[in-house]
Amino acid sequence: MALPIPIPDNPLRWDAWRNYNSEDYYARLCLSYEANPSAEQIEENCRQLLVWWQKKLPLKNQPSNPLAQLLRAGLDEAPAFLAEARTKLLDPVVRAAFDQELQTKIVAEGLMEFKKLLVFAVGDKKLREQDEARLFDRGRQLGLSQAAMLSAIEAELSRLGAVRVTAESEAPPPPPPQPGAAASPKNPADEFRRMLRVAALGREDDDDLSDSQRDALCDLGQGLGLTGGEAEDLIDEYLEETIAAPKISRPGAAPAKAPVPMTARPQTMAAKKPEAPPSTPSAARAPTIQPSPVSRAHERQVHPNFTNSIGMEMRLVTSGSFQMGSAEPDAAPQEQPVTPVSISCFFMARFPVTNAQYELFDPTHRSKRAPWADENHPVVYLNSRDAEKFCGWLSSKQGRKYRLPTEAEWEYAAKGIENRIFPWGEKLDSGNFANFADKRTNFAWRDTVIDDGFAETAPVGSYPRGASPFGIEDMAGNVFEWCLDCFEMYKGKERVNPRGIAVPSKRIYRGGSWKSRAGNLRAAARNFNLPDYSSNDVGFRVVCECES
Repeated sequence: MALPIPIPDNPLRWDAWRNYNSEDYYARLCLSYEANPSAEQIEENCRQLLVWWQKKLPLKNQPSNPLAQLLRAGLDEAPAFLAEARTKLLDPVVRAAFDQELQTKIVAEGLMEFKKLLVFAVGDKKLREQDEARLFDRGRQLGLSQAAMLSAIEAELSRLGAVRVTAESEAPPPPPPQPGAAASPKNPADEFRRMLRVAALGREDDDDLSDSQRDALCDLGQGLGLTGGEAEDLIDEYLEETIAAPKISRPGAAPAKAPVPMTARPQTMAAKKPEAPPSTPSAARAPTIQPSPVSRAHERQVHPNFTNSIGMEMRLVTSGSFQMGSAEPDAAPQEQPVTPVSISCFFMARFPVTNAQYELFDPTHRSKRAPWADENHPVVYLNSRDAEKFCGWLSSKQGRKYRLPTEAEWEYAAKGIENRIFPWGEKLDSGNFANFADKRTNFAWRDTVIDDGFAETAPVGSYPRGASPFGIEDMAGNVFEWCLDCFEMYKGKERVNPRGIAVPSKRIYRGGSWKSRAGNLRAAARNFNLPDYSSNDVGFRVVCECES
């Protein structure tokens, strides 16, 4: 339902104008309740729609014009309906009550769908164990609570006079096992873990796998009945265990040297400490992804947006699935193959970290500010380790887990479930959406037509029209943003909450910057550099994990 940019002048090419008098205030303004739009987005959409209808007023004097007949009452009524929606949604009390009304409606629709399946399942007045299990699975996908599903089942059983039956009560007793009969099949996940341990016996370094080794193991996992994503997750789980576990010397191998305590290292040591793998999201965050309107609405109730003590506005990014990468003609090889990915909910900062916020952690950074930048500009001239240290400091200060976003989380927050090309939509045709290499710059690749208002970085929040589906701003241009992962090629296999491998020479950053050409502002565009790299166009933003 997103407002197209630009809005087509011809209403025949844009059907959403019909929503001007919808009962849903969000729909009137071409917004989505699930996206939790900001006040700035509400104001901007209302303004653009009022301008669109204003341009149609001359049609009132042309009653025989087909477009006038199509728009009809909207020519008189639309401004009042749009203004009403704006007023309602900008009033926090009224909006909260309306959101609760929508939430109730969404849950009711989910229950209605569940009850349809339930009626079918007990058509012969018997509810079998396997059918009830499937009902619960479907109900969870719809985002329904266990209590709501049990209540609906009990009510339907009572209404029909139906009963639960077990497999044992319907099936004849199993025949006694015959000598030499095959053993029952093993759990695929446990068998795959055993194969991973066996496959590691001949390797000298268990800390990583090559792409070809990963692919071969994934094929074995699929042969056992696992999906590609499940196999990938079990491989990652195994690697984490081997990294954390003490190394056991193999027969004939040289004994491992004891680690040197950090305090014992001379300050003049010339050798550089090897890069530690990036910190990973908490192991507890591995729930089943249930991307449905009901579950996302429930997440918004359980995890409301908040502002932390240093002024960061944290916006909820609800669970969902999207296509990571791009199949567009101008997509780079490293953006392919397109990979289906599911992501659990998390909070992301509305803006990149500013100079003022970072300097609460490191006051000495003030001397490193770009010459043109004030305290509200995004912080730059710091590497990925500086960003991670800030996250550690912020976690201690706030008592919650803050970190850099994974690459998948970053792209999902930019694209949304709509899989947008840019965070705001499909096109970049004006300077109102992002700060990039425009006519104000001197780069050979600059766009000589568009003026975005800044030659270097802009203060955060300068482009509210460029917000992502989740209300996250400045995800395209201004400054690149460090991610948690290191670079690896996509596999094209379904993934859940993926993260990249620990290859110190290729640390991911995303989003493009004020130096970037327009194509590098696409949500799928990927970039990487050395972990120690810093520049006047590289910054970061943080995410905060949802508390269970």
